[in-house]
Amino acid sequence: MAITEHRDIEKGDNKGLEDLLEPFFDDGLKNVQDVKETGQNGSISMVLLSTAVAVCGSLEFGSCVGYSAPVQSGISIDLNLSVAEYSLFGSTVTIGAMIGAITSGRIADTIGRKGAMTLSAVFCMAGWLAIFSSMESLLLDAGRFFTGYGIGIFSFVVPIYIAEIAPKNLRGALTTLNQLMIVTGSSISFLLGTVVSWRTLALTGLVPCILLLVGLLFIPESPRWLAKVGREAEFEYSLRKLRGAKADVLAEADEIHETILALQSLPKARLLDLFDAKYIKAVIIAVGLMVCQQSGGINGIGFYASETFQTAGLSSSKAGTIAYALIQIPVTMLGVVLMDKSGRRPLLMVSSFGTFLGCFLAGTSFFFKSQTVFLEWVPLLAVSGVLIFIASFSIGMGAVPWLIMSEVTTPYQCFYNRTNRPT
Repeated sequence: MAITEHRDIEKGDNKGLEDLLEPFFDDGLKNVQDVKETGQNGSISMVLLSTAVAVCGSLEFGSCVGYSAPVQSGISIDLNLSVAEYSLFGSTVTIGAMIGAITSGRIADTIGRKGAMTLSAVFCMAGWLAIFSSMESLLLDAGRFFTGYGIGIFSFVVPIYIAEIAPKNLRGALTTLNQLMIVTGSSISFLLGTVVSWRTLALTGLVPCILLLVGLLFIPESPRWLAKVGREAEFEYSLRKLRGAKADVLAEADEIHETILALQSLPKARLLDLFDAKYIKAVIIAVGLMVCQQSGGINGIGFYASETFQTAGLSSSKAGTIAYALIQIPVTMLGVVLMDKSGRRPLLMVSSFGTFLGCFLAGTSFFFKSQTVFLEWVPLLAVSGVLIFIASFSIGMGAVPWLIMSEVTTPYQCFYNRTNRPT
């Protein structure tokens, strides 16, 4: 639920990825026009098609994340689940996503980017079918875990694939679509959950997976991965398919090969290197921001928004859920624009204050309810708190920590590459 700026830092691959920091709304259309006018990168249609297919995984990510909030009442009643049992169901997705994210790098390097996306889609489809057919909590939780594992892999492989296939001057613009589609998928789940049953909503989660699996039949594998594993004939075919039959790809092919050779010559980094005096400040900043982001309550707010509105006494919890869904997309777009205009730190501070205010208002509403005072204010405070929280999170705390993490770690990584390169 954050805009991720992806560099293959794990392998030291910074070359050619500097423009991941470019905003989509400021430069995206301009870059597309530049490519068409100069012809330097040949046909752009295959790149756009490949990106569209890949971000179906992002749409699936959002659909999975947004599923639990609007269906809590329906699932709890139909399957006779307690609050604790439903809470386990809601949180199991994060356990699966954590394991999926940990294994995603090895999977993507072993079976390729397309193979990893295929595997993710299969896990998600199995999970949705398990949820759809559930008659008790065990199968329900297993299905939620499978979808979580699938989106954990998607969270890594989708932006990496886009970054590796996109021309240099479109890379930042196209990578930004990953987060936009995550938010869109979440909002769609929130909206559909107000009008369809929880079983039907589970079936709608299959749609992005089906689109992805069909689309993967028509798009090429990542040229960088093919070059890395030594599949030269497929590498050249993939690169020409992405850049156009008449495009001159020799310079880019040479650059990719040079990068791979340079990376292979570098010594392998160790986990203990993170605690070196040269890197510890960057590590503390990056990890600290991510801890603050994830411990601020976003999953609790997102997973149980509908129940929060209902418990607060809102006359129609669906109205609050719809407002929650509609506010995410435009605010996320605004955050993308402001990120390079207002600066990272001011946006982060404003967003942090907004999330604090949202939590404070929501908490105050339930305190009033427990004390049976100002009861007429309870629904308004709860709704205002949740909406302020999600708007504030979307505009800054969701996106900026990922961006700062890439920006503060890259200079140290570059220093490491220079000082440790064999002579």
